Amino acid sequence: MTQLPRTTGLGFKPEHFHSIMAHPGAVGFFEVHAENYMGDGGAPHAMLTALRADHELSIHGVGLSIGGAGGLNLAHLDRLRKLIDRYQPASFSEHLAWSSHGAAWLNDLLPLPYTHETLATICAHINQVQDRLGCQMLLENPATYVTFEQSTWSETDFLTEITRRTGCGLLLDINNVFVSATNHRFDARTYLAAFPLAAVGEIHLAGHDTEELPSGPLLIDSHGAPVADPVWALYAHVLEQTGPLPTLIEWDTDVPAFSVLLREAARADTVLAHVKRGKPCAA
Repeated sequence: MTQLPRTTGLGFKPEHFHSIMAHPGAVGFFEVHAENYMGDGGAPHAMLTALRADHELSIHGVGLSIGGAGGLNLAHLDRLRKLIDRYQPASFSEHLAWSSHGAAWLNDLLPLPYTHETLATICAHINQVQDRLGCQMLLENPATYVTFEQSTWSETDFLTEITRRTGCGLLLDINNVFVSATNHRFDARTYLAAFPLAAVGEIHLAGHDTEELPSGPLLIDSHGAPVADPVWALYAHVLEQTGPLPTLIEWDTDVPAFSVLLREAARADTVLAHVKRGKPCAA
């Protein structure tokens, strides 16, 4: 694999295809969800082939169930290898989550207890994925709404140990950090201070929804709104420590016009430009 450019990318939406073709080079790269391109042909592949001719791609999976207790779905993994061979993306990533049990597919990214047992399972699965795909994968930190009494690791230590055992990289979703910190009432900057930033190969930024409960706010990682100001501030804080990193704007529900996404990307590019010039970030 090549490397993603240290600039801003967008999630590709087919309704934006003609706008993208009319504005070549408007962003540094595009991300696609792997499961949308596991057929052999048709309009999805025609558009993706045209997109790949002029842009680097990041392929983001949602269906491997890396944290599932059972074995990985080898047919799914083979389809994924075929997709990666076809488009030669600069990055492949998946989630620290599980989404299947036996033959049942639950269509969600579900949380895990952070125990020695789950650590061993996840590391074995990541090693299998990287061997089968012939490339390093990035693992994304989750947005969570529950915690587990049986957890014996902090999330940051758990992720650090995964990278140590497998050599995988990390995808740091800063909105997920903010969502989890708000929901569980911990400090996001303290979490980031313990995060293995040296392993981060890509950053995600996204919007969230807020529900007010008697106990306080509950945030939902909806990917259907602009990036919130506190998330922008955390993004700037991270880049001051890491330097520029490939950054994706995620917007997957209530998708707006392409011009709206370009404005979000431009804001990220402004933060990246400050870092490149060695100036304090202002998000």
